[in-house]
Formats: sequence, structure tokens, C-alpha cells
Amino acid sequence: MAEEQQNPETAPLVADDNAVDETVDDGDSALGLGAASDTTSLRSSILKYRQENGRTYHGYKDGAYALPNDEVENERLDLQHHLFLLTFDEKLHAAPLNKPLHRAFDAGCGTGMWAIDFADEHPECQVTGVDLSPIQPQVIPPNVTFYVDDLEEPWDFSTKFDFIFARFLTGSIRDWPKFFSQSFKFLSPGGTIELIDIVYPLKSDDDTLSEDSPLCRWAKLLQGAFAAIGSPLDSALKYEEQLEEAGFIDVKVVKRKWPLNRWPKDQKHKQIGTWAHVNTMDALAALSLAVFTRAAGEGGLGWSKEELEVFLAGVRKDMNNLSIHSYWQIWSVYAVKPE
Repeated sequence: MAEEQQNPETAPLVADDNAVDETVDDGDSALGLGAASDTTSLRSSILKYRQENGRTYHGYKDGAYALPNDEVENERLDLQHHLFLLTFDEKLHAAPLNKPLHRAFDAGCGTGMWAIDFADEHPECQVTGVDLSPIQPQVIPPNVTFYVDDLEEPWDFSTKFDFIFARFLTGSIRDWPKFFSQSFKFLSPGGTIELIDIVYPLKSDDDTLSEDSPLCRWAKLLQGAFAAIGSPLDSALKYEEQLEEAGFIDVKVVKRKWPLNRWPKDQKHKQIGTWAHVNTMDALAALSLAVFTRAAGEGGLGWSKEELEVFLAGVRKDMNNLSIHSYWQIWSVYAVKPE
């Protein structure tokens, strides 16, 4: 069985009774629309973005990823990168890397911030990042290379990696056993794989998040919609078992929490909650627009934009309510390929 690392942060968080609720501006739109294969070329299908509800989504493998790829979303991803650093004590990974690193793979690299920071920390290591969208910066360290590709297609890298890292791929990968099988194949003996993911739905340890609240309903509706298309948002719950079935050993789990606002008394979690609040608020409209308003046959729920706007007004009020002590579960699961 997989071993769970000591996780002192999984104990119930204490609420700050002196915290003051966030200000909610009901005059703003509930949708927040005003808020802030190895290949050497990018084909037109890659650069062609899908326009939907005022946002752009990747055109390559259209619909495989629910969030946009526009500048607003890219800024949120950079903020989220900082949030991960706060969560894991300014470290880019939870897994210990005890072997010399020659090649690392960032699977689903997004804006490339993790790959760039990792390359700076390890100038001796060549870092490869792959994503569905070409949203990475042009100026990068000499030991970083970015490609546009689909992680669910067969991998055909010419050499193996010493470290494979994947962050927030839940909801994007439909065949996790295949992903782990390909990771095992392209990882060097003794190499490490690490996945960091969110686990839906939202939780609270003191029952302040009621089942009938808009916030809880929103999270469970999202979870149901993703599960219906074979991309469940609680995929991290199975990573331990699936890694072991793929042949990995020494599986470890590190559990953290993202409070949804500044409600915790503990200063570290209050700071994490402040950043997690901004991150979730910025993602709320983009993620909801794609999932709720797309037709049921296209992986959506078939809501009208007007229905969604009314619903999200209640969700935002709950997110700003410091008497609701909700949090996201954030798990790091890592393992080693046998020598």
C-alpha cells in the first residue's frame, strides 16, 4: 500500500473569529467578464482559438481543456503558480529528488512558469514542457523547450526523463492508467514522478458549508459534469493505486489545504486563503461559462448565460463569506520507477 507522509496540515483549521467579510459589489456582473509530438512549428490548428462567451479557448484538440487560454487566464495561472509556492513552502515540488537530473518533463505546462523556475534551479537539466496551447513566453532559459501536443496521444520522445511533473491535470486527462503507463515507459530507472492536484468537491470540517448552498452546489455540479465526460475532478483519489498498478514503488502522499478566503486563524493559511480566494474568483466565470453553458452533448450542462449569471451571484457571496469555512484539498502524490 502507498504510504501517506506526515500531513500536520490536514488537521482541522481554526477559524479567525475577528476576520471581516470581503466586500461584495453586487453591481458587477456575476460572470466577472470585466475582471481582471515533438514538433518544431505551430500549425494553424494550434494557433486557431475557439471564441466563446467573450473568451478564447484552445483550438488544438478543441474541448479537451475547459478553461480559456487568453491573457486573463494566463495571468491567473501565473498567480496560481505563486499560490503553489506558498502551499509547499516555496518549493517547486514535494518529492525529494536525490538522483542527478539530466532531463525533466513538465506535463501540461500551462504558461511555463514551473518549467522556467525549475530550469533556473537546475541549470544542468534540460526541461521539456508540453501543453495544448502555445501560451508560453518567448524569452526562456536556454535549457527549456516548449512543445504543443496532446498528452493523451502516444508519446514518442527520443530519450527518457529523470523527473516527470504534472500539476492540476485533473479534469483534463480521461485515461489516467495510460498516462501513468506512458510516464513509466519514458522515465529513467530510479526516476521520480509527481502529480499535484485539487480534489473536488469543496469541504469544511465544521459543517459551515451546507449542502444546499450555492457554493457547494456549484462545486458538485462541476464535478458531475466532468465525471459525465470521463474526466472526474477527484482523480487524485486514485493516483496511489494507479501508480502502483503501472509499476511504480515508494508511493507517497502529501496533503495540503487551500482555504477559500481569509477565514483561518493561522497566519500561513490565512495568506494561502487570500491568494486562493483571488485564484478561485478569477477562475469562476471562465470555468463555469464553458461547463454550464455548453450543450449537454458537448460536455456541458445546457444552462443559459442568464441562468448562470444569477447562480454565480450566490456562489460569489458564499466565497466571500468568512463564516463559511470551506477549503480545497490539494494533494501531491509522488513515486519512483524501480532501478
